[in-house]
Amino acid sequence: MSIAEWNAGTSEANMAGTSLPAEAATRPLHRIHEVRQQQGISLRTAARRMSTTIENARSQEKSESDISLSDLYRWQCALGVPVENLLVDLDAPLSMPILQRARLLKMMKTVRSISEQAECESIQRLAETLAQQLIEVMPELKEVSPWHSVGQRRTLNEYGRIVEQTYSDHLFSMPSSDF
Repeated sequence: MSIAEWNAGTSEANMAGTSLPAEAATRPLHRIHEVRQQQGISLRTAARRMSTTIENARSQEKSESDISLSDLYRWQCALGVPVENLLVDLDAPLSMPILQRARLLKMMKTVRSISEQAECESIQRLAETLAQQLIEVMPELKEVSPWHSVGQRRTLNEYGRIVEQTYSDHLFSMPSSDF
């Protein structure tokens, strides 16, 4: 579809009371979800970095979600990637520097986890040496924390997936022999 065809479609759609042509409404508008997963950042962490709720972040990261430019820049800051990597580019992969950054970040999280859980002093020293070498390659890795081994505590304003799945009270009132 050419720009002229798209503009004609939008002007006709605006006269009809809708804002986008049908095919434009179904195509992906951004790659936030894909980039967040590649960067190894949880939805909770991204929401916290953007000072928003998890529900809001979840709805914004859907590829068909039409978010504002200011929200796109908030995502850019939360994920630490250039804005152009968040935009759809005809199935183009992320740029090589961003992919390398994501790989180094995952490697550092693993090294920090090994260092934290190692009982043997020699393994701890080895992990710390590897961490220092990774920091030499990419200094921003200095602040990376290990993978969560048990889970992260939620604040009182955050809910888990159990809130999204409702169960009837009948399930809890059944006698134990029915299980």
